Amino acid sequence: MVSLETFRQMALSFVDAVELPHFHLQSFRVKKKIFATLHEKDNRAMLKLPLAEQSVFCSYDNTVFFPVPGGWGKQGATFVDLKKVKKDILKEALGIAYNNAASKKKSK
Repeated sequence: MVSLETFRQMALSFVDAVELPHFHLQSFRVKKKIFATLHEKDNRAMLKLPLAEQSVFCSYDNTVFFPVPGGWGKQGATFVDLKKVKKDILKEALGIAYNNAASKKKSK
């Protein structure tokens, strides 16, 4: 299990990562690009993963990692159950989401 505060600390441990409001959620961004959001009331997070990595993490355990329903999930948005995920696996997935967002061109 990963607490909400531990998730926040992990997300902010990446270079230039910032936490900003995103509608009713907290988002974690690099270069103005969201790489994760925190869904506190559901005790889960959303990571924006490349599709290949989304498939790998979801096949690991689809009760821990699962696509966001609808179109966002088809674009790599992946929910993570913070009550069930192991810290080291979450750190790996979060790093992939961060690196994917950091490598994209900066918004104007």
